[in-house]
Amino acid sequence: MFPIPSPRTGAGDPARTLRLLWRDPAAAPRHGPSQQLSVEQVVAAATTLADAEGLEAVTMRRIAQRLGVAAMSLYTYVPGKAELLDLMLDAAYLRMPRADMTGQPWRQRLTAIAAENRALFQAHPWAAAISTVRPPLGPGQMAKYEHELTALDGLGLDDIQMDAALTHLLGFVQAWARAAAGAEAAQAEGALDDEQWWAANAPVLAGVLDPEAYPLAVRVGSAAGTAHRAAYSPAHAYEFGLQVILDGFGALVGDRDRQVR
Repeated sequence: MFPIPSPRTGAGDPARTLRLLWRDPAAAPRHGPSQQLSVEQVVAAATTLADAEGLEAVTMRRIAQRLGVAAMSLYTYVPGKAELLDLMLDAAYLRMPRADMTGQPWRQRLTAIAAENRALFQAHPWAAAISTVRPPLGPGQMAKYEHELTALDGLGLDDIQMDAALTHLLGFVQAWARAAAGAEAAQAEGALDDEQWWAANAPVLAGVLDPEAYPLAVRVGSAAGTAHRAAYSPAHAYEFGLQVILDGFGALVGDRDRQVR
């Protein structure tokens, strides 16, 4: 099995990262020049770069340029890019708006959690590309996790099921965000939009796709393409996928939407 390379949290020095995430004074260097900046300023500059140009643009040199300091001086704040990535993501988590879900039915609560994460990935597209199998475990992560678990509390699930259900929902939103970003990038890079592309290639496709050889593919693909005017509709994929997940959760908890609040 060959892993697909992607940026991930938890790749740096775990002890140093945790101290930085929780702003433990022990994380600050005891020797060397006095610090003119803060960890927050370094993280904010890195996040601004990532939002505008992607994670590839986040280098110590580029961050230093934005802050008007020497690149080497940044290592007195963060050990390296691996630790910085954890700090960036945790800071984004900490800033996430969190809706008050008191008294709402569980479907509305989970829909709100999905929407909050969708907004996170739209504000910070780079965050969708990060693997969080080893989560950053900072104050932002913990506040996010605590808030999101309340959407599943009281449904009769045990602790393992609650964690698994939340992980499944968040995984769907992250996968959707990646696909939507890819569709948006393809649209931006292409000379034709999706509708124009399909119109231009329809005659060729009609000549090579034999309905007798691929009856289901031709029928279903044509219906979906006609409905979406594209091969893929991010909006439809999100709404359809979310409803499937909620229906699955309904089966798991007995769909007690009217009884369980």
